[in-house]
Parts: sequence; structure tokens; C-alpha cells
Amino acid sequence: MDLSFDHSITADYHSGSQIARILTESWVSDNMFCPRCGNPHIKHFENNRPVADFFCPVCNSEYELKSKNGPLGRKVNDGAYETMIERITGNQNPDFFFMSYSKSELKVIDFVLIPRHFFVPEIIEKRNPLPLTARRAGWVGCNILIDKIPKQGRISIVSNGVVFDANNVVEKVNKSNKLETRDMNNRGWLMDILNCVNKLPAQVFTINEMYMFEKELQIKHPQNNNIKAKIRQQLQLLRDKGFVEFLGNGIYIKIW
Repeated sequence: MDLSFDHSITADYHSGSQIARILTESWVSDNMFCPRCGNPHIKHFENNRPVADFFCPVCNSEYELKSKNGPLGRKVNDGAYETMIERITGNQNPDFFFMSYSKSELKVIDFVLIPRHFFVPEIIEKRNPLPLTARRAGWVGCNILIDKIPKQGRISIVSNGVVFDANNVVEKVNKSNKLETRDMNNRGWLMDILNCVNKLPAQVFTINEMYMFEKELQIKHPQNNNIKAKIRQQLQLLRDKGFVEFLGNGIYIKIW
């Protein structure tokens, strides 16, 4: 995988945004494998599609690319807020590639896959409407809050210029698929409990440590009147899916 951009393909372009789009999309077309099935190449959709940028000709997985000059940070700009929420809740989302690149060095720094089943409305931040003086006055965009996605859903393909083994990436994606659920309420709970488990510093943890998140979870889920029971239920799901192991006496161990 060559992390450098081919700047010769932009010789006839002058718009900065257009140059960035051509460089980043061409790099993905030339270098990226399918992280779901391992096929060596994915293809760019010929026409401008509203949902995805790339597809795998073998498994038909679809991917959307978001790129940014400099570090990705905790959030990345996306399109219309309502459209994004409809896509997530209607299970119409493709998987997302997030790329950070160096404009001065013309190369990829970080490249991360976030599978579609990690997207919940809580990670979509509503931006303020554009002012009346703007060309699209009143339009409301959104940000994707990457830092709110469990680390199991942020699968690095390139990290700080280091390329990860393709087979290892596919293995991680396949394991993450065990967390997939189309029910948005169940997905939200699973992501919340997984984030809570991730916050605990030790590999071995107790149910009482998980109960420390009760108030935080109650704020997120005010309609639920038995948070502790929900925590136990979701831990059982994570156990069944192979992400934690129950050792007995209220003790668990992380096994991813």
C-alpha cells in the first residue's frame, strides 16, 4: 500500500476542494482492499451517488469516504442532519472510511473503517442552521462524533503512517459483525454498555464497577426504570457475542 498521493492527476485543476477530492478518492481506488471480504480492490461508483462512494465487486459492500487535512480529531463534518438520521434509523448506511492526510506531504496519515452497525443517532451532532445571508439559508448540517464510537468500531487500516495487515483488518471487521443489530434501541444500548466497559481501565472488572455508570445511563435512557437489570442483560449479550467472559461472582474479563 503506497501512502503517497499521485499529484500528477490534478495538474488541470485549480479548486482546492476538487483537488483534495480527486487525490483522496483516487488513492482509495488504487490502494484499498475490501475490509469485509478481503478482495484486493474496491471500485469507485461511476456516477455521483447520494449514499456511497465505493463498492466491492465481490461482496457488494458499499463505502463512503470522509477525508480531512490534518488529524481527524473527535468529530468530522458530514452532510444534512435529517438525511443522516434517516439513513441510520432506516439501516441505509454504508460503511465509512475516515481519512486524515497531509496536504503539504501529499500522503495518507490515518485511515479508519467504521462499520455501519456502529452508527446510532447519539453520535450524530446537529449543527446550527446556516444564516439567512448564506446561499442555502436555514440548511442544517451535522458532525459525526468519532470519539463516541466504541473502539471496537474504529478499525485502523493506517495509523500514523503505519499500515496494518489486511487479514488482521478483515478479522477485526468480522468479529465486529457479531455486534450488528438492526433494532436501533438495542443497538444504542449495546454501544453504550460497550463504551462503559471500555472506560474501565483493568482487563478484569466487576458488576459493581459497571453499576457506577447507572446515573450516566439513566440520563441517556430516561424511559428505562431498571438500569442495573439492563446493564446485566447487555453484559450477557456481550458475553454471548464473545467480547467479555463471565468468571462468576459478578466478575468479568474483557476478551477482545
